[in-house]
Amino acid sequence: MNRLFAPIVFVLAALPVKAQTAPDDAPRLVVGITVDQLRSDYLERMSHLFGDKGFNRLTAGGTVYEQVSFGYARADRSSSTATIYTGAYPSWHGIISNERFIREERVVRPVLYDSEQLGNFTESALSPDALAVSTVPDELKSATLGKSRVYSVAPEADMAIIAAGHAANAAFWLDDATGKWATTTYYRDIPHYINELNIRDGVDMRIDTMVWKPLYGADKYTGIPYDTPEFLFGYRFAGADKYSNFKHSPLVNAEVTRVARKFIENGLLGRGEVPDYLCVGYYGGNYMGHSVQDYGAELQDAYIRLDGEIASLLDCIDKNVGLQNALIYVVSTGYTDAEGRPHGLYGIPTGEFYPRKAAALLNYYLMALYSHEQWVLGYNAGEIYLDKALVEKQGHDFDEFVVKSAEFLSQMEGVQDVMTARQIMHGDLSWVAPVRRKYNRKLSGDLVLTIQPGWEINYEDDTTPNKYVHYNAVPATLIFFGKNITPQHIMRQVNATQIAPTLSGALRIRAPSASASLALPEIK
Repeated sequence: MNRLFAPIVFVLAALPVKAQTAPDDAPRLVVGITVDQLRSDYLERMSHLFGDKGFNRLTAGGTVYEQVSFGYARADRSSSTATIYTGAYPSWHGIISNERFIREERVVRPVLYDSEQLGNFTESALSPDALAVSTVPDELKSATLGKSRVYSVAPEADMAIIAAGHAANAAFWLDDATGKWATTTYYRDIPHYINELNIRDGVDMRIDTMVWKPLYGADKYTGIPYDTPEFLFGYRFAGADKYSNFKHSPLVNAEVTRVARKFIENGLLGRGEVPDYLCVGYYGGNYMGHSVQDYGAELQDAYIRLDGEIASLLDCIDKNVGLQNALIYVVSTGYTDAEGRPHGLYGIPTGEFYPRKAAALLNYYLMALYSHEQWVLGYNAGEIYLDKALVEKQGHDFDEFVVKSAEFLSQMEGVQDVMTARQIMHGDLSWVAPVRRKYNRKLSGDLVLTIQPGWEINYEDDTTPNKYVHYNAVPATLIFFGKNITPQHIMRQVNATQIAPTLSGALRIRAPSASASLALPEIK
């Protein structure tokens, strides 16, 4: 059904209908800025390094929510972006992680993988079909009978496509292999000015000469405690992973801004009879997942550069649409990639957990209990998948089979807890709620593992970086700025699921199909 949604909208838009115009109190342009791994505590610590037209402009003139909670366990880039734009938890919207395990194929693929699609400037086959519910841009398209224009750009494909939704004109991301701004054939609108950018001045044509150097001297980087850089850095991007490395540097944000500005300037967003929507994704994490203590100057420089990109985007909006006619919001994805630490440093408890080894040992255990079969299908994102069809075919009770598996895994060193699907779906809600909100009964595994804090997850391959386990709450910010926004700072905790209905209210449209939270009362 999702694949049919966008064409239907555009067919309806072609039919003769009564001319539609936006209500006077609705913004002409909504610009959603989602910053992957942005931290509000870092924004506060580094505010003295920022200029007057970026973050400081937003916080002085906007409504600032200091504490945003996503409300579920193991948030990541894909699931958080989907929650922001749908107003729902992963259990509803279906984006449970950056990747998903395909039981029938016994492989892990990108969460948006779609074999029926092709790519432009990419070999990736992707679409928003995995997104099971509507988004705010979808509802805007529906309300205006397809007249609103919706574009999305981000460093990563999942961030761009999920934000764009099903009915968008187009979504673009920087491809890891080509260094071009790529999109999927699912979307039908590829502006000529983006094609020209790819052909005449793509990142691939400039990357060999790009160098990331600090903007200031070492004495200026005072935003992170206990970190006094003795010397500064310089990074070039080369080799097979050069585009991936580039996307984990702040230089990628300048390229994102460049495309976003083209949508506004060349695409004339915000200058029609109905509101338009621009989704912008930035990267705000550590460089290549390195420690803040070891790479503090890099992180501070990244935030300073991000501040400059937001200032540039705001100036573009002001010049072409008028800030008084636009609604801009900035929100974090509410998580950070935990940083690795050397084992045993300062005597802090630690260890290594090997998911593939754990899955293999579980299968050996089950073979010893039952018969020589491949009972374990695979592992992904902290979840283990069992072959339910095989278990039932052999005449075993699946619930008993899962419980025995959980009991075996819980005895492994480094495992804090193991929850079964039945516990998650039917257990005491107050106890399992954060896990339940992330768990999708059609897509998630049969067992969900919690690894002890301080341990490192070693994925035993060359493509997946090790993950250092921390369960700290990540301070996340939400800022609204522009039309009808009153400057104020709100200290109470709000939920990320409230963003979508709040935006829908500002646009005077219905909320997304799975959005059950109330809108934030401060935004009218």
